[in-house]
Amino acid sequence: MLALQRLTHTDADFDQQLQGLFACNQWLDPEITKTVTTILKDVQERGDVALLDYTRRLDQRKVTIDDIRISAEAMAEAADKIPAELRAALQQANDRVSAYHEHQRQQSWRYEDADGSVLGQQMMAMDKVGIYVPGGKAAYPSSVIMNTVPARVAGVDEVVMVVPARQGELNPVVLAAAHIAGVDYGFSIGGAQAVAALAFGTATVPAVDKIVGPGNHYVATAKRLVFGMVGIDMIAGPSEVVIIADASADPDWLAMDLLAQAEHDEDARAILISTDAAIIDNVQQCIDQRLVTMPRRAVIVASLENNGALIQVADLEMAAQVANQIAPEHLQLAVADPDRLAGNIRHAGAMFLGHYAAEVLGDYCAGPNHVLPTGRTARFSSPLGVYDFQKRTSLIKCSKSSASRLAGTAVLVARAEGLFAHAGAAALRITKD
Repeated sequence: MLALQRLTHTDADFDQQLQGLFACNQWLDPEITKTVTTILKDVQERGDVALLDYTRRLDQRKVTIDDIRISAEAMAEAADKIPAELRAALQQANDRVSAYHEHQRQQSWRYEDADGSVLGQQMMAMDKVGIYVPGGKAAYPSSVIMNTVPARVAGVDEVVMVVPARQGELNPVVLAAAHIAGVDYGFSIGGAQAVAALAFGTATVPAVDKIVGPGNHYVATAKRLVFGMVGIDMIAGPSEVVIIADASADPDWLAMDLLAQAEHDEDARAILISTDAAIIDNVQQCIDQRLVTMPRRAVIVASLENNGALIQVADLEMAAQVANQIAPEHLQLAVADPDRLAGNIRHAGAMFLGHYAAEVLGDYCAGPNHVLPTGRTARFSSPLGVYDFQKRTSLIKCSKSSASRLAGTAVLVARAEGLFAHAGAAALRITKD
């Protein structure tokens, strides 16, 4: 039987065990930070030469600068060659994600106050963004769609993709997804060196305004270190799901949903919270039965035994409290009345309401973005969206009379701060009439 950690609310050390489950790993490994810092500096100073050196060494590729270019034509060709049924599925996913994100676009606005000042906010899209697509343990065409669509809906002029090609192999489905989503062009590079190229620019790779997309520890660390020179979406940690279930849930469905999450990688976290001891017992049994057929069994076992848990609580109110403490990336409410329970949830990247709303549907095609805050950052962060690719500029327009009235206030505050040139500049706007 899989050695899944079990917690019960009556345990004397329940709170301590719970704390251990969501202890945050911020990926501040000093050795990784040192390595990434060296790579960033090297690419910044030597440009394409350093970029090719790292690509040859780390991706085992004999490569020239022309070899790393991915043209729009290559993406279109890949879309033509993949099976028609798969191409249609990618197109449907893209269309649904696009339709959802259309609702997020923010508009410019202005108003005139009683003093005659016109104030407002002007919304503008970024010029150029880079999307990082993982290419290590699996291919992720869904990541291409989820990162590209909100940028396109926002009106970004140019979307540039970077994706590692281990030993020179590029996944055609990833290229097809890039074509469907509207990527302009790309480069077959990955790791911290790809982040450096996008942040600083080289003779071949353009510098962008923002870098989005998940990656390994080195990619996450690189994004953290270049933040400030460029924008980033978030520091993405291991994927996670919390499922709250009552007696109305199907144990086999719950088991598969947990297995699906654990399948990501050994660091993924899958947690079940239930008011029903029988449900927990049955889920454990279903996991054991299903596990033997899983191709990624070793990954799942490592994930569940190291990071998974089955938690029994007194009632759904307590379940919501525990979920809020964990603040998960994904939260499934597999209960009879999910809408009512959702009102008690304060911290989650995405909520899946009811037995039919499986988290995996959100991964691919439901519509909302699957780029979500992890590692308890849902307490203060939100899913990737159109708003991440729009900038806001404040607008201030004063009439002669409104400037005079505002200047009187500004003079007093400026003098209190000891900034007398500020006060003088404001005083020049004060009129006598």
